[in-house]
Amino acid sequence: MSLEKLRNIGIMAHIDAGKTTTTERILYYSGKTYKLGEVDDGEATMDWMDQEQERGITIQSAATTTFWRDHQINIIDTPGHVDFTAEVERSLRVLDGAIAVFCAVGGVEPQSETVWHQADRYNVPRIAYINKMDRLGADFEAVLQDMRAKLGANPIPLNIPIGKEGNFEGVLDLIEMREIRWNDDGSEMEISPIAEAREEISHHWRENLIDAVSAQSDIITNLYLEGAPIPNATLRAEIRKACIARHFVPVFAGASRRNMGVQPLIDAVVDYLPAPDEVGALKAFHTKKEEDIEIPCQVNGYPLGLVFKVQYDREAGALCYVRMYSGTLHNASTVYNTSKKKRERVTRLLRMHANKSEPIESVSAGDIAVFVGLKLAQTGDTLGTEGYPVLLEKMHFPEPVISVAIEPKTLSDRDKLKEALDVLAREDPTFAVHEDEETGQIIIRGMGELHLDVLVTRVIREFKVQAKIGNPQVTYRESISAKYRHTEKFHKVIAGKENTASLTIEVEPLPRGTGNQYKKALRAHDVPEEIFDAIERGITSAFQSGIQYGYPSVDIGVSLVGIDYSELTSTPFAFEACANMAYDGACRAANPVLLEPIMKVDILAPKEFVGEVMSLVSQRGGLIHGSETKNVSEVIHAQAPLATMFGFTTSLRSVSQGRASFSMEFSHFEPKRG
Repeated sequence: MSLEKLRNIGIMAHIDAGKTTTTERILYYSGKTYKLGEVDDGEATMDWMDQEQERGITIQSAATTTFWRDHQINIIDTPGHVDFTAEVERSLRVLDGAIAVFCAVGGVEPQSETVWHQADRYNVPRIAYINKMDRLGADFEAVLQDMRAKLGANPIPLNIPIGKEGNFEGVLDLIEMREIRWNDDGSEMEISPIAEAREEISHHWRENLIDAVSAQSDIITNLYLEGAPIPNATLRAEIRKACIARHFVPVFAGASRRNMGVQPLIDAVVDYLPAPDEVGALKAFHTKKEEDIEIPCQVNGYPLGLVFKVQYDREAGALCYVRMYSGTLHNASTVYNTSKKKRERVTRLLRMHANKSEPIESVSAGDIAVFVGLKLAQTGDTLGTEGYPVLLEKMHFPEPVISVAIEPKTLSDRDKLKEALDVLAREDPTFAVHEDEETGQIIIRGMGELHLDVLVTRVIREFKVQAKIGNPQVTYRESISAKYRHTEKFHKVIAGKENTASLTIEVEPLPRGTGNQYKKALRAHDVPEEIFDAIERGITSAFQSGIQYGYPSVDIGVSLVGIDYSELTSTPFAFEACANMAYDGACRAANPVLLEPIMKVDILAPKEFVGEVMSLVSQRGGLIHGSETKNVSEVIHAQAPLATMFGFTTSLRSVSQGRASFSMEFSHFEPKRG
């Protein structure tokens, strides 16, 4: 498949906006599936996990490939719940375009904002699909206004709905200037000229469209000023350019559950979202030259791919989802894991369709495939060749903020439990496991109560380990508030051999949310590279062990500024231990602080209960940042410490007679009060 005929897209939205339902329709109409799977019946193709079918939500991003108008479309259906934000993050990292699905009633909801800004971070061009136009309270124009106000987006409709709520029957195509209608169950699509009653409104929206495109295109401006007709092919080409440059977002309308509006949406994927070689060269770091480089998407270039997801399979082992950015890799070939500096063998290449697969012989630039046989690869690793050691930009995942103790029901299951948790931690970068040295307890950390509940259920069902969990605990963080320079010496005789090391590091606080950073701020040509690797290992492992209380440390910058190396007695072991001790000594002297997670809380409550709900948030140490009206309800935006939010669901139900709901996601860490 040539690059211009390839599309890598993601479906993203707030929970319950209709992502998976829309994906099911795309697969059905493009001939990939022959039966419509419904989320509510637990039969959606893309929600293949037992828990997804039971809970009616997407938990893992699922990948599939389909074909439309002679184009190959790789689709990733992402979760909408905030607890599974890592699944969205890693999908957006490797996609060239996305469909943002919005509910015509709810508009831009809290998680819509989160995924939109994630897509902004990776410069992903988008088209928007306003779903559920048949629902009571559907308002197409209100959603457009919401997109402008909350997302800072520039939405430009390319089709507009005919009717709404129970009267929704189709869309006006503003490019071809025609009506597209569906019958009641969406099984038949009919195209007709625009009815006289709708001519005025269609010309009004068409003028808006031409205005928006002419602001970005000299070709359209000149044709418009000359009064010449604008060919549809030219208009599509200029919309495509503006969409890829992210000047505006083409918008479509439909009702996926009733099979209405999906075919024009698939056409839009082909017409307006970019091919892999249209999104600009990829930035990377050449480890030998120690410089940033740009890598064009070329099939005949050096092989280069990014592992963006690892999934465990009972029979095949680790399935590594890889996006190829350059070159071609074949079945049974050897790849070089640049991140781990190790060679690995690919035993099989697969193309995925949710949880089913088909073998393929090779995978080339721009495509997505699953590599079987990699033992060391983790999410974020770069695969390539030793002759071209390049590191692709790492993905950024939020820190786990909630922890629980987990233990097997029988002592003999302890090793099986540890093995299962290690597999899950390799799959999910926002899930962490460690053993408390003082109590011997196994502690697991995640993004929220639902996240941990899903993972514990997997331990019990998939790995057949009966386990009990304790009450959720807050995962605090440690940091420093001052700059400090520290010199550490290490000397130990092991088996008659002297091991020595001496180094100087400087630690400094970084802005909140930056993460930890280590850099080598000196050049020493007489020191072997393995010594610098050992120092880096010592520092990065120390980040996890904390400063005073044993919590992981965050937002600390560490610079190696001095090193004393002896050819006779210095060893990597000595420098790794010395670096660890130096970090501990420097941070303890740099005014350490304990940080607690602050959560962004969005509460949807009927207007008559707003006072009680705000009072409840204030009692828990929360700060109200504002509210907005949505139909008969009010959305309250607040921030509150996670420690005070356990059991909030029950309290919220009791003050609102069970009619209020809320969503909560991690916002930032700040020094603990009191």
